[in-house]
Amino acid sequence: MGLLNRIVQSFEVTHDSNLTITEQLVANYDLLPVEPEKRTWRAYNYIAFWTADTFNINMWMIVSSMIQLGMSWWQAWICVWLGYGVAAPFLVLNARPGAIFHVMFPIVNRTSFGMFGSLWCVFNRAAMACIWYGVQASIGGSCVLVMLRAMWPSIYDLPNSMSASSGTDTRDYLCFFLFWLISLPIIWFPVHKVRHFFLVTPILMPIASITFLIWCIVKAHGIGPILHQPSTLHGSKLGWAMVVSSMSCISNEVTLITNAPDFASRARTSSAALYPQLFAIPLSAAFVSLIGILVSSSSQAIYGTAIWSPIDLLGNFLNDNPSRATRFGVWFISASFMLAQVTTNICANSVSAGCDLTALFPRFINIRRGGYIAATVGLAMCPWNLLKNSNEFTSYLSAYSVFLSSIAGVMEYYIVRKGHYNVKDLYNTTKGSWYWYTYGINFRAYTAYISGILINVVGFAGATGRTVPLAATRIYELSFFTGFGVSAIVYWALNRVFPVIGAANTFEEIDVSGYERPARSLRDVEEVDDETKDGGSDHSASKR
Repeated sequence: MGLLNRIVQSFEVTHDSNLTITEQLVANYDLLPVEPEKRTWRAYNYIAFWTADTFNINMWMIVSSMIQLGMSWWQAWICVWLGYGVAAPFLVLNARPGAIFHVMFPIVNRTSFGMFGSLWCVFNRAAMACIWYGVQASIGGSCVLVMLRAMWPSIYDLPNSMSASSGTDTRDYLCFFLFWLISLPIIWFPVHKVRHFFLVTPILMPIASITFLIWCIVKAHGIGPILHQPSTLHGSKLGWAMVVSSMSCISNEVTLITNAPDFASRARTSSAALYPQLFAIPLSAAFVSLIGILVSSSSQAIYGTAIWSPIDLLGNFLNDNPSRATRFGVWFISASFMLAQVTTNICANSVSAGCDLTALFPRFINIRRGGYIAATVGLAMCPWNLLKNSNEFTSYLSAYSVFLSSIAGVMEYYIVRKGHYNVKDLYNTTKGSWYWYTYGINFRAYTAYISGILINVVGFAGATGRTVPLAATRIYELSFFTGFGVSAIVYWALNRVFPVIGAANTFEEIDVSGYERPARSLRDVEEVDDETKDGGSDHSASKR
């Protein structure tokens, strides 16, 4: 038994040996409120973060499906403005508790769903992050392929030694694995330091994108026909197409809306996480999608058909014995896209998965370990198989946005306790604490959460191919608002009938517990992070 205990302890993160088993289920060092020394994110860091996050291949291609529906380019571009312009206020509102009290999404979620009830919501977000990590890595692998092809054209004809059942070949798997390896060192850096990495993409990608655009316009001898292509939709069909397209933009952002406190918790001031995010999200999304429209329009003039994927277009540039200048240009632009994919994977998936997995297994996992687990899952899940059937994958993502929007709709912070927090009780599992509710689960929140899902169930069945009423389809097309709205209204009503401890009548952002995290020097923190146990907690509930 002693040997078994020593083996188990060797996998634990650093923590106080006096912690009880229950206390080890709810706290470790990374789950505590962020120390003042690590609240290093300024306004420009959030601007850089969102610029880096939006400069990816998915954002570049986001209007392609809208134009294929029959919209003109400017109607599709308006949908991008509307979708991300609407998503930004929701994200900022959800990030507010993190910016004020410096706690991450898994801890914020305890205020709504309870100490243990929050684990299901956290698991949902962690699963989504791990899946998206693999998908983005698979897309990043295509960037690596074009990079290598620009340097060594023979790699395109690399002999295949993998079976057909694998779903890929040696060449594509090699490029995917190289991208996966390139990402690993970035995961090592703690969140308060990785902000420096996010400053690279906002400098490099605009240069690469504008260079790519000018190159395509010169090659096409003009901007191309897409800008002159009229809409084929009119009246209500056009209206609903724009609604659906705007909602798809919001769905793309719903995962980041849910876990917005993860990065807001590192804000130097609460205002740093407010206006920069509010404006940077729609502006950067609109800029990237516009460049994508213009480049794709030029590609139609060059090749006779619009090529929406920038990587596919760069690959076409390498056909027919390209010059050295062309190969260098393709290498530079594809390398920039590769770096942008790494940045997107870290900021949208790796850190989020790390925070969520830390809350699920705080005794054994911290943010760094969680990030590497997400990378391992992303490798093991063979993400290229998901991307083979884009319709099924899109339906899956739409369904998950329903789950996440219903979680976000449980607006504890604004409609029940109205800014009042009891930070000490966020780590307290005793009966009578603010967030214990009923055996650690807030059944009001779960009733509201399930209500937000149920209103979209029939419409989701229609999205999978079954015949359903048109009204159900329309409700599902508005799934973010219907899920969010229904869960928020039900939660508010239940709290009026069954009030909780700490419910407030006036809005005031205050910690009623007066919690102060035990001081520890940043140097000591880094020594624990790097030399001892990868940043585990050494603060116990008894010290708090």
